[in-house]
Amino acid sequence: MKFGGTSVADVERIRNVARHVRREVEAGYDVAVVVSAMSGKTNELVAWCRDAAKLHDPREYDVVVSSGEQVTSGLLALALQNDGLPARSWQGWQVPITTSDQHGSARIAAVDGTSILEGFATRREVAVVAGFQGVHAATGRVATLGRGGSDTSAVALAAALGAERCDIYTDVDGVYTTDPRIVPRARRLDRVAFEEMLEMASLGAKVLQVRSVELAMLHRVPTYVRSSFDDPADPRPGTLICDEDDIVEHPVVTGIAFSKDEAQITLRRVADKPGVAAAIFGPLADANVNVDMIIQVVSEDGRSTDITFTVPAMDYERSRAILEDNRGAIGLTGIQGAADVVKVSAIGVGMRSHAGVASRAFRALADKGINIRAITTSEIKFSVLIDAAYTELAVRTLHSLYGLDKA
Repeated sequence: MKFGGTSVADVERIRNVARHVRREVEAGYDVAVVVSAMSGKTNELVAWCRDAAKLHDPREYDVVVSSGEQVTSGLLALALQNDGLPARSWQGWQVPITTSDQHGSARIAAVDGTSILEGFATRREVAVVAGFQGVHAATGRVATLGRGGSDTSAVALAAALGAERCDIYTDVDGVYTTDPRIVPRARRLDRVAFEEMLEMASLGAKVLQVRSVELAMLHRVPTYVRSSFDDPADPRPGTLICDEDDIVEHPVVTGIAFSKDEAQITLRRVADKPGVAAAIFGPLADANVNVDMIIQVVSEDGRSTDITFTVPAMDYERSRAILEDNRGAIGLTGIQGAADVVKVSAIGVGMRSHAGVASRAFRALADKGINIRAITTSEIKFSVLIDAAYTELAVRTLHSLYGLDKA
């Protein structure tokens, strides 16, 4: 069971979490709980680090920001004990959850659940594990997993313990066909395939962290998205993230996602010769800039080309500076860009067996006067880059086009 920051925002909500845990214990389960920091605490800790030193040591940064989860784990263990349940807190280094040494965005290397399993066997003890953190074995230093890392902690721990399932509790009661704040008729999905959820998470849906879905798919961990604000005695089922084979009938499109964290860069009249793409995208990769959509248009004379691609909005100015520094090696005549763009995507494993799914969307968007700047496709999704002003109209149009408004 994993509980996010809003679910443990204060002591009363932590007591509510304890009631959810008691329900599962009384159902006969051994329970491990992964907790996030109380809502707003991580931001506060990050701000303190920046106040202390603008160019701070990432190892000490991890020591500070990981303390939020430590507080929550101790408080929940106390609440469970007060409720008559055996419980103890575990920090990442105590489990241990070992990680890489990339402080601030470390990756999990291994999880040793032996001590937690011993607690289950000897004392039926609830394990309350601090999420978002682990330890780099070679140095013994605390390392954090990046924003949303508690989801990853939970799925990795579930896999290591051989858990029957992993329940991710948030402030919503499942995965929806799109953001209900934009489309009030958006519906909660009963089941979503791992591949679909991975695409949704990477394309803008904020319900689960991308790496947690990758782990769930790799280790085939059935994962539920549920609401911690449901009645602990009678919670709703939520949405099950599972194997594609566990879903009886697939709709053509399962959901519509959108990401406002996009910026477009266009390089004009780049020399059309071998090595140019490497000269453009190599320096960006070296700077850890994630390039997404790429479109190349060759000129009539075949000597030059225009290349358009997207980068995260936060990397827009940095990317332009990198390209300017490499202008000579690239051989371009101009750089243009736009930060007021949005990527809208349709996802569904049903696309594999249906033709013309994307073309219907292109026509529907054109009928609404929405210009498409760029397009990318894969076996189970397509994405369009459009002006940010048309975000809500585009999402509503596609949601209705594929019948997602209907029960």
